[in-house]
Amino acid sequence: MMRFLTSLVLGAALLAGAAQAQNQPLRITIDEGIIEPLPYAAPNFVPDSAAAAEYAVEIARVVAADLTGSGLFREIPSSAYISQVTSFDAPVQFADWKAINAQALITGAVSVSGNRLTVRFRLWDVFAGAELGSGLQFAGTTDGWRRMAHKVADAVYSRITGEGGYFDSRVAFVSESGPKDQRRKRLAIMDYDGANVQYLTDSSSIVLAPRFSPSGDRVLYTSYQGGFPRIHILDVGQVQQRVLQSQDGTMSFAPRFSPDGQTVLFSLAQGGNTDLYAMNIASGQSTRLTSAPSIETAPSYSPDGSRIVFESDRSGTPQLYVMSASGGEATRISFGQGRYGTPVWSPRGDLIAFTKQSKGRFHIGVMRTDGSEERLLTASFLDEGPTWSPNGRVIMFTRETQGASGRAALYSVDISGRNLRPVRTPDGGSDPSWSPLQK
Repeated sequence: MMRFLTSLVLGAALLAGAAQAQNQPLRITIDEGIIEPLPYAAPNFVPDSAAAAEYAVEIARVVAADLTGSGLFREIPSSAYISQVTSFDAPVQFADWKAINAQALITGAVSVSGNRLTVRFRLWDVFAGAELGSGLQFAGTTDGWRRMAHKVADAVYSRITGEGGYFDSRVAFVSESGPKDQRRKRLAIMDYDGANVQYLTDSSSIVLAPRFSPSGDRVLYTSYQGGFPRIHILDVGQVQQRVLQSQDGTMSFAPRFSPDGQTVLFSLAQGGNTDLYAMNIASGQSTRLTSAPSIETAPSYSPDGSRIVFESDRSGTPQLYVMSASGGEATRISFGQGRYGTPVWSPRGDLIAFTKQSKGRFHIGVMRTDGSEERLLTASFLDEGPTWSPNGRVIMFTRETQGASGRAALYSVDISGRNLRPVRTPDGGSDPSWSPLQK
């Protein structure tokens, strides 16, 4: 982890080369594993007309919410500003921003013509008195203003940290409403921050475990429509679904796309036994990957598609195993006290996130792909079902409170265990699946 954090600082320092000459580099400071958020200023963007005024304010606020919500940045309130940005092209008064200790400054402009909206922005290293990278411009419809704000935030995040962003992404999840003993569940999709919720199914049947495709245009999920669990695949744009082929008398569940999006990995229960299978989506042909008198479930591919991590109770309790994507002998990687499940390979390829139950508590944790360096990030009555942000830095999961009135909700946490935050949803939420960055 410290290697990762050190690289984060180095990336920021390299991007701020001009500032280093003044011995005041733009950087995220790390002291004994604690990240000191970088102070920045994000004045409202400059509108070119009255029609653009509201968008200019809202876009700047979404950018700031994204950056501050990451836990790596701290916004300086506008009440502390000495200078005001009233023109996108006017020279920046760096001394005024230095005086309030803003290390980074984001300036922007918004123009509107009919239903077309254009956003321009620049990122400044205040202490170097120079621009960080070149200014960028995003254009689209006025309905897509939030996406443009997320794209600005991603660009700022990347330039300062040296790693990819994750704000212009979506999350598929199960929306839950009603009392605990009569919970109604619908498949839903939203922006990563909880905005723009869209319901993809009704609550007439139970839905579980939605999973995004690598291209973000399809979602796999398990549905009890017809009374038996079967895997469905849904086109998000057209909200059209179909059932993947399965044998009569079998139950299929826990689906996951391969990295190329052409294969579905899943569990199939038949005759009292549960094994892993891989199905070619185009042909419908399935290949059995495991054959053991135990329960094999919750499979997840490595980013290169060469290996699979999964949950199995073949050793007597649920543990984590890794094997070739084509099947064969599996290697156990979890050896701590407790029960392990729902493993998910990081998009970086270096870590596996999991759910752990130990001593009456549930945890979200991460470990290296060989099982070493296990770290628990959360602890509660019930935490489960991790999913990775596109850049592999943040994990979203389900947290449920206890008791008859217990409620499931979505939370996120940084891979360092910092910045635990609730994710807003209209009702309860569970089973999150983070999409890749949108195209």
